[in-house]
Amino acid sequence: MSTPLDTLSLASHGPVIPVIVLQRVQDAVPLAEALLAGGVKVLEVTMRTPVALQCIEAIAKALPEAIVGAGTIRSAADAQAALDAGSRFAVSPGYTAEVGAACRRIGLPLLPGVATASEVMAAQADGLNFLKFFPAVQAGGVAMLKALGGPFPDVVFCPTGGLTPETAPQFLALPNVKVCGGSWLTPADAVAAGDWGRITALARATHALRG
Repeated sequence: MSTPLDTLSLASHGPVIPVIVLQRVQDAVPLAEALLAGGVKVLEVTMRTPVALQCIEAIAKALPEAIVGAGTIRSAADAQAALDAGSRFAVSPGYTAEVGAACRRIGLPLLPGVATASEVMAAQADGLNFLKFFPAVQAGGVAMLKALGGPFPDVVFCPTGGLTPETAPQFLALPNVKVCGGSWLTPADAVAAGDWGRITALARATHALRG
C-alpha cells in the first residue's frame, strides 16, 4: 500500500488538479496517460458516476506514477470505498466531522471543501489547514479568498468550481492559494471522442498559469 501523503504536497506537482468525471471504465487509463503526458500527475476522479471506483482502481493499478484520488466524498462509507479502490487522497465538496474522522481513522488524506468562515473553523478544529474553496466562483471568488486571508493567515486553499484557464491565474496569484481545481482539462466531448492529444495539450498549458 502507498505511504499516506500530506495533502499540501499535492500542490507541488503543478498549479491545477483536474476534476475528472468518467462515464466509461475503458476511458480511465487512456485519460490518465494523456494527463501524465502533459505533466499532470495528481488526478481527482469524482465519485459522481457509477463507474468511478472502477476507474480509480484501473488507474491505480496501471499507472502507479499517477497520484489518483477520489472526489465527491460525502460519507465514511465513501472514504472507505475510495481507499479500497486505490485512492491516495480524498476530496469532499463540504466538511463534516464524520468524514474527517473517517479519513483519519483509515489513513486517507483529506482535502475538504469549505465556502464560509464557519466551515473553515470547523475544518481547522479537526487539524485541517489546506482546504478546497468550493464552489469557488459562486462562493465569492478572488474577493472572498482575499477576505478569508485576514482572519485565517494559516490556511491555504485550492479553489475549485467555475474556474477557467482565463481566470485561474487570478486565483493562483493569491498568497493563500497553492493550487486550483479545474474540470476544463478533461472536456466531456474530448473524453467521449477519445481525443487524448487534446487533453495532453490542455494539461501542458496549465504549467504556464502561475506567473
